[in-house]
Amino acid sequence: MSASERAHEGLQYTELTNFMGAEIHGIDLNVPLSEGAFADLRRLLADHSLLLLRNQDMSPDSQISFSRRFGELEEHVLQNFCLDGHPEIFVVSNIIENGEHIGAYGGSKEYHSDLAYIEAPSLGSVFYCLECTEVGGETSFISMYAVHDALPEERRTWLTQQKAVFDYPWNHEIRNAHRPPLTAAQIANTPPVSHPCVRTHPETGRRAAFYSPIWIRNFEGMSEEESQPILDELCEFAMRPEFTYTHKWQPGDVLIWDNRSSMHKANPFDEKNGRRLMHRTTICGDRPYLDG
Repeated sequence: MSASERAHEGLQYTELTNFMGAEIHGIDLNVPLSEGAFADLRRLLADHSLLLLRNQDMSPDSQISFSRRFGELEEHVLQNFCLDGHPEIFVVSNIIENGEHIGAYGGSKEYHSDLAYIEAPSLGSVFYCLECTEVGGETSFISMYAVHDALPEERRTWLTQQKAVFDYPWNHEIRNAHRPPLTAAQIANTPPVSHPCVRTHPETGRRAAFYSPIWIRNFEGMSEEESQPILDELCEFAMRPEFTYTHKWQPGDVLIWDNRSSMHKANPFDEKNGRRLMHRTTICGDRPYLDG
């Protein structure tokens, strides 16, 4: 075992960076983990924000069963892009069959935390790669633990005192013109919601910054015009290389990320000539909070 490898109660892993991420070795996600091994895996996710398992061959049922051990699963607001017969699996793909997209396409090229725009944002996601391109299409991640800890003290203190208004329909209209417009029911189901801009991780007790370039319309008590330059400054700081890990996909890769302590984005690729097919399950979380 190399110096970078560690054993965690029987689980072997290699750190991906010194600030986030771990590759887990020797696990087949079609085979249920013992209670002890799963508890260790969950703690590794909370500590490292991102877990990688390579060479998986998961069925939809296996993905759903594994994901449910973290908690209840979300059914995405865009149900038209969920896998037939498996509403828990959100399909992310640029592939067109019978003249229609089989999944959500043109994935967000801006950093975000999944479902941050609802009352109880998701705990995390399990993202399974079935097809990917050789060039482009990576996914980049930011450690919001590391961002919080590195913010200048004055800005970190200010951020700790702020709440931000997350507004999904507002963002969809601005950034997702390539997708069908939201229905009246979808808009009604995603009203604006406020969350603290620094949140306490419920499993580690660590603080993480909680903001992104998208979905935040304004800080509470401030206008959009006042808020956006500050948000731009905060996001520019977060996107520095020392907080960023970029994953180059291979078929069979499974990434599990913790939305409570990270942001991510899709990197561009040739969507006209390349093929990308991913299955995502999204784990229900709870309302963000900041301890005293």
